[in-house]
Formats: sequence, C-alpha cells, structure tokens
Amino acid sequence: MDHHLFPTDLIHAQQQWHTTYRALAAPRPRRTTELRRRLLALSARIYWHPFWATPAGRTPAARVELRQRTAADRTRDAA
Repeated sequence: MDHHLFPTDLIHAQQQWHTTYRALAAPRPRRTTELRRRLLALSARIYWHPFWATPAGRTPAARVELRQRTAADRTRDAA
C-alpha cells in the first residue's frame, strides 16, 4: 500500500471529525444541533481540501488511508 504524506491540517480535520462523530453517537448527546453543524463543516473541509486535487490525492486509496490512519491514532490515544 502506498503511504501518502497528508497535510497536517487535513489530518487534524479528520481527527476532529472522528471526535465530533463519537460525541454525536454517544447515548443522549447534548448540543446535537451544534455537533451536527460541526460535523457538516468538517466534512466539507475534508472533502474540498486542496490535497485531493494533487496526483497523490486522486487515488481512491488516499481517502481510505486518511480515515484508517486517523482511526489508528484514535485507538493509540485511547490506550
């Protein structure tokens, strides 16, 4: 598998997306409207990031790798 060098701001946005999603998925979340709006804004920031227009970002595997890498960071932080 190719390893992509993702921009720091893209990695940070994806990590924030995961955190926000988990907060929204928690039982009886508070501030659901705020969380949904944040999730939508982060989704747009990730989707339209300039990295995806580069040759490295054009491969479908790049988006998958970003999600997997940030998910791995999440599990490492939880341990």
